[in-house]
Amino acid sequence: MKIKLIYNISFSLLMARWRQTLVAAIGVTFSITMFIALLSFMAGLNDLLDGLMLNRTPHVRLYNELKAAENQPIDVFSKYKNQYNFIGSIKPSNQLLQIHNSAAIIQALKKDKRVLGVAPKIIAQVFYNVGTINLTGIINGIEVEEEDKLFAFQTNVVEGNY
Repeated sequence: MKIKLIYNISFSLLMARWRQTLVAAIGVTFSITMFIALLSFMAGLNDLLDGLMLNRTPHVRLYNELKAAENQPIDVFSKYKNQYNFIGSIKPSNQLLQIHNSAAIIQALKKDKRVLGVAPKIIAQVFYNVGTINLTGIINGIEVEEEDKLFAFQTNVVEGNY
């Protein structure tokens, strides 16, 4: 086939309905433009969320998990000793929630070359007495220098110097 003939036939068909051709061309252009814009927006949003998650949360969290007491109240009764008991609300053991020997754990983590940093945090539940009203609250304690080094803490401070 001759290229000139193919070109003339296609040009004639395009110009026969030039309004329809124009609408189709604008639609395709708009669709491709929107696809590129949305893809760029999603990529930027994904990078933003990754940065927020990685800069604001610890990668490893150490805590003392609550464990069930070895002797549950149902074990006291001899009638139920040789049976398997399904307990819905297990009595926790009588030990504190704090991490035992935390100073030695922090020193060991700081010596490890794979660990970039350690930022200890303490959380305590408190009660406030305002007149006759009792309010509950939570106090979070952090080491500010370590938090800033690991989690860009200074970006969260609205006013003043951390």
